[in-house]
Amino acid sequence: MHDLAFGTLLYRYFFFGWLFKDVTRGSVFERAAAWRHNREQARWLPTYFWRWIGWGLFFYGLGGVVEIFLESPVLSLLFYVPSALSVPVVAITLAAWIGLKAIRGPL
Repeated sequence: MHDLAFGTLLYRYFFFGWLFKDVTRGSVFERAAAWRHNREQARWLPTYFWRWIGWGLFFYGLGGVVEIFLESPVLSLLFYVPSALSVPVVAITLAAWIGLKAIRGPL
């Protein structure tokens, strides 16, 4: 197993772009192979979807706890903002997963 830096592992835990290949480069056969590769890697997208859902709910709950118990709405923003930012990531992940499952490949 390769020893990866913690930052790389953290990036790979939250973002899935490293799993996929560019389907706009290469010959027709290379693009088709990249498309097949991406369709196979789409099986990991629900994992990323649930990770972001979990982190979003975690930060939302933490924001609620800080706002209610510490009575600090300004401090709770530190938790509500990451929670809100998880929503577009979840939407993009879901759209990518549906797209890779529903759209036919180039060949």
